[in-house]
Amino acid sequence: MGNIVLIGVGGFAGAVARYWLAGRVQEISGSVGFPYGTMAVNILGCFILGVTYFLVDTRGLLGPEARSLVMVGILGAFTTFSAFSLETLNMIVDGQMLRALVNVAASVSFGLIAVWAGRFLPLLVWR
Repeated sequence: MGNIVLIGVGGFAGAVARYWLAGRVQEISGSVGFPYGTMAVNILGCFILGVTYFLVDTRGLLGPEARSLVMVGILGAFTTFSAFSLETLNMIVDGQMLRALVNVAASVSFGLIAVWAGRFLPLLVWR
């Protein structure tokens, strides 16, 4: 139960940080047609997860509870794109290029299809 609370607290912090940073970057960019805020959050989240993963994996810096708080809670709510990127990179590093390519292609393709279906199917119900 302790890990769930840590993940929840971290998730709250990550979601608030995402909302604030994405909004701030979008405001600074002045763009209404391109999601600079989301892109900035995803790139920053990937970088932070990469550093954290290195420190955990090679230096044993964080214990299990701290990993749950930081990597799953904070960074997981900040951007799940970072987890997707780390998992894909790990496949590449492990020599599983085909799996990495399938992961990217399937995640992006099926993600777009799912969003489309989620937007389209309710129209059939609520006409």
